[in-house]
Amino acid sequence: MRPPTPRPALNRNGLVLGVGAYLLWGFLPLYFQLLAPTAPVEIIAHRVVWSLVLCLVVLALTRSLGTLRTVVRSPRTVVTLAGAGVLLTINWLVYVHGVLSGQTVDAALGYYINPLVTVVIAVIVLGERLRRAQWAALVLGAASVLVIGIGVGRLPWIALVLAATFGLYGLVKNRTGRTVGALTGLTVETAAVTPLALGYLGWLTAQGVSSLGTEGTGHTAALVGLGVVTAVPLLLFAGAARRLPLSVVGLLQYLAPTLQFLIAVLVFHEEMPAARWWGFVLVWLALAVLTVDGLRAGRPPGRRAPSPPHHMVRAR
Repeated sequence: MRPPTPRPALNRNGLVLGVGAYLLWGFLPLYFQLLAPTAPVEIIAHRVVWSLVLCLVVLALTRSLGTLRTVVRSPRTVVTLAGAGVLLTINWLVYVHGVLSGQTVDAALGYYINPLVTVVIAVIVLGERLRRAQWAALVLGAASVLVIGIGVGRLPWIALVLAATFGLYGLVKNRTGRTVGALTGLTVETAAVTPLALGYLGWLTAQGVSSLGTEGTGHTAALVGLGVVTAVPLLLFAGAARRLPLSVVGLLQYLAPTLQFLIAVLVFHEEMPAARWWGFVLVWLALAVLTVDGLRAGRPPGRRAPSPPHHMVRAR
């Protein structure tokens, strides 16, 4: 009997990069509060424009503009990434609206239930079969939304839209992620919606209601800094994803909504009636079931025959 193969040590650099990415995403609500009284649509327009500028600068500095030219030569890839850009923009807009309207708790809920929505998309679009534990997690997730909706008197639409748009965005990125790098992909995605963003910002300027340069130097710097707070976490995450097992990345993803939830309750003092607490307990239980099931499914059996060569393994 062969001794069990020792597990490789966890890449520390990858862990630091991953934690850094999710910490930055988790503290985003505090950053968006700095941008008041700018309306969410204007914030997102600036986020799109300055993200594109920063992406182009980084691509130029790293001499990676060639990857952008390669993507542009494929109309199908460009259209796919443009669709991803639209989904991402809607996601950003709803998220910022949630934060600035005192609904950060619902925004955090959206990213908690996102893994459950991803499972549903895998079933509907990819035709995957669910294990019993995954079914149980979905039932608990649906129950959490119903409990919150009935208890509060309205469906948490912000959470549902965030989960749905980011789940679909993940599906699109899954189709292009093997051939398009994270930074190049974000460049094309933001470029696709930049004409609309520039048009809207130009209209605000013509109407004399643009907040750029009218709310002080710090406010202007914060608007320009939207490009940094968008691109930097993405680059950190891309570095972490290359160095860490998928199971570890899956666990780290709960860090961001947890920070957002704590900020909403402890800093913004948003209301947490009993129905919301029970709803969050149910979704946390659903995520625990989903996580444990995922770890078990990814664990190799104790005894098994040697794996066949890669060229003999059929793709599922």
